[in-house]
Amino acid sequence: MKLGATFPDYKVKTTAGDLSLHEYWGEGWGIFFTHPADYTPVCTTELAMVEKMAEEFSKRNVKMIALSCDSVESHVGWTEDIKKYSGGKFSYPIIDDTSRTLAVELGMLDADEKDAAGLPLTARAVFIVGPDKKLKLSILYPATTGRNFDELLRVIDSLQLTAYKKVATPANWQSGGECMVLPSVTGDVAKELFPDMRVEELPSGKGYMRFTPQPQ
Repeated sequence: MKLGATFPDYKVKTTAGDLSLHEYWGEGWGIFFTHPADYTPVCTTELAMVEKMAEEFSKRNVKMIALSCDSVESHVGWTEDIKKYSGGKFSYPIIDDTSRTLAVELGMLDADEKDAAGLPLTARAVFIVGPDKKLKLSILYPATTGRNFDELLRVIDSLQLTAYKKVATPANWQSGGECMVLPSVTGDVAKELFPDMRVEELPSGKGYMRFTPQPQ
């Protein structure tokens, strides 16, 4: 999928019953993240970590939904193992994709990693979807590399800030740090919007490195 495209409103079978993705996410943000298989070690740590961080995602009005290429019945059994690492809780749905229909449609198969039947495993994809149901970010990890969910929180903070303020976030930015004024904001408009803006001097003489405290 391309950034800015409408994320499909899949009708899915999950551990929380049959769902429409768009209805499930409602007016908020959504994260759709995929896993190679149930009862696998890296996936178990990932789903447990998301549960531990559920309050942080909720603060940002983000609802999570996971996908694995196994059945709902398998997912339900697996969540009991996940709870061992999540503090005894598990609060978000896991999609049944035994047919691998969604994995194929969204290009999430890892050709280098195969299951016991020789079929490609689902890669570790992350799709972040905005309230307008447009794809805002996608990341694809191989099956052997677990995700950093602190980075996903950082990305959500940046996406939500830059969606409403005329700034961009620089390398290694953290919430509360300095932002950069967008090149499209020029002259007096930039001074009005960002009265504390500073412009760094550069060897080129071009004044494009414009920093501002994070807008509120």
